[in-house]
Amino acid sequence: MLLGYARVSKSDDSQDTAAQVSALKSVGCKRVFEDKASGGRWVRPELHRLLDQLRAGDTLVVWKLDRLSRSLKDLLHILEKVEAVGARFRSLTEAIDTSGPAGRMLMQMLGSFAEFERAMVRERTRAGLKAAAARGRKGGRQPKLTPEQKAEILDGLGSGRKSAADLAQLFRVHRATISRLAAQKRVTSGAYAHSII
Repeated sequence: MLLGYARVSKSDDSQDTAAQVSALKSVGCKRVFEDKASGGRWVRPELHRLLDQLRAGDTLVVWKLDRLSRSLKDLLHILEKVEAVGARFRSLTEAIDTSGPAGRMLMQMLGSFAEFERAMVRERTRAGLKAAAARGRKGGRQPKLTPEQKAEILDGLGSGRKSAADLAQLFRVHRATISRLAAQKRVTSGAYAHSII
């Protein structure tokens, strides 16, 4: 069975899916699922309904590749779902049809480009982190408390003047942050005492 998918952008009220639906029905699509949503978002209920109904031997047909997704990563994810159930994919404008060897080869090439892009992003991220470390910057979130604030909290807990809940409210942190700080102090104090003995 041929199942069509048509999409127009939610932000453009002047668009409708009529031309896409007409093209899809003219090639034999029995059902056409229509969404009005951004192609870069995964929240497309009709696309999900279509993917749930795809069976082995079916073909998902779109008027143009960017109607299915504007992101190469998402496009490949969708096509993997199509392939996993034993279905095929066809794009009318780009003349892509995965039932033939040329269409399958093109999809494999797209997958290779996507993998190359992911590898480049990882490489750039590592290089950026290394450069930041060389400048003395550490990755991750900034600590919520300064060393002076930590010392003040531990002093307040140790003396019994303030409870963990009072200190959490005073320093505007979660009570679990105070508990972790106290636990770290106990561990380091124990290790220090053990090393002296």
